[in-house]
Amino acid sequence: MNTIYDFNLNGLKGIPMPFSHYKGKVLLLVNVASQCGLTPQYAALQKLVDRYASQGFQVVGLPCNQFGGQEPGSPSEIKSFCENQYQITFPLTEKIEVNGKGRHPLYAHLAGDGAAFPGDVTWNFEKFLIDKQGLVLRRFSPKTAPDSEAVTQALEEALAQ
Repeated sequence: MNTIYDFNLNGLKGIPMPFSHYKGKVLLLVNVASQCGLTPQYAALQKLVDRYASQGFQVVGLPCNQFGGQEPGSPSEIKSFCENQYQITFPLTEKIEVNGKGRHPLYAHLAGDGAAFPGDVTWNFEKFLIDKQGLVLRRFSPKTAPDSEAVTQALEEALAQ
């Protein structure tokens, strides 16, 4: 069975970012966008990192421009926006596609046929909780706030494993 550790992306600066680097951590993978009504979720994502990073947790933001063209920026524009508007410290990957013909293999694993939680990503800020072994534990809708009880409870349970 594949885990997310089998996948690689590049960070916003084009530097390889293998997911194997996160072995043993609990991750929240989120397709993000800078010009979305849900963009303020960046603040709650950063608060999760601030609160749980010392326990082995990390958010990874995956910019995506597939939903309403809401992530049109260049890598440097995305980085600048996230740092200046939300003081983001968690890693961001290069822009990817999460649905359709150009779907990144990571998202084929997360949401494709045979995935634990199959089905197209519905909008920006859909969240996948990954356990310490690299397996998908939960999937949360874009409207589920990162600091909601559902997310924090699942996150705390994963960290306790």
